[in-house]
Amino acid sequence: MAMSAGGGGGLTNEPNVTPMIDVLLVLLIIFMMVVPMARKAIDVQLPDPTPQPTTTPSTDQIVLEVCKDGAYSVNKEVVPPNRLVARLHEIYDPRPDKIIFVKGCPEAKYQDVITAMDDARGAGVKVIGVPPKDTK
Repeated sequence: MAMSAGGGGGLTNEPNVTPMIDVLLVLLIIFMMVVPMARKAIDVQLPDPTPQPTTTPSTDQIVLEVCKDGAYSVNKEVVPPNRLVARLHEIYDPRPDKIIFVKGCPEAKYQDVITAMDDARGAGVKVIGVPPKDTK
């Protein structure tokens, strides 16, 4: 009788999981480093959801209206486009509070409104507000 002394079972079909575990660990480390860096915060000042009604309207608010065809008015005073920056400097240089409200007519171009905001920012305005849409 003959006996075989070899390794006996032939080929095995078991997968080698060591390289797969190495790849998973590398991906885990990459995601652990990328996720905290991807979080970016933007500071936003949201209005009070339940504002208290004011009985006395403030008379020192400046409202810049942008009308159609690029016409501007500051508190109902018509200002030519080439004089807008100078007029805003006249208003805001002596003021300690640099707040303006920009109101655009429905017929006004978006570009004109953004240009007015840029001119106001160039005149030293720190806070630009947009009044709520009229509900008519």
